[in-house]
Amino acid sequence: HVQLVESGGGLVQPGGSLRLSCAASERLFRVNVMGWYRQAPGKERELVASVSTDGSTIYGDSVLGRFFISGDYAKSTVSLQMHSLKAEDTAVYYCTIDRGRYGHYWGQGTQVTVSS
Repeated sequence: HVQLVESGGGLVQPGGSLRLSCAASERLFRVNVMGWYRQAPGKERELVASVSTDGSTIYGDSVLGRFFISGDYAKSTVSLQMHSLKAEDTAVYYCTIDRGRYGHYWGQGTQVTVSS
């Protein structure tokens, strides 16, 4: 049973930085996309960033230029470096690994709170 384990969440002041990391419990093959989503209270889950096997990335409009995703397909790990954090970035962040028909996995979520 594959598990994704996230780390790095916490409380940070506005303007600060955090790095989230996610690792699969085993090495995964045939991975298509790795990424991060977030869900704030009362809002729908939204894409933060994703990285494909060819290195192409997609970012949500609200984080473009502030967040940077990196993935290591050999190690089945994905990280999210967040800069210039704002109160509106407060949410539970979930990592995800999509293997298409071979499976789609989600982490348990890690809380990021941006507050002074």
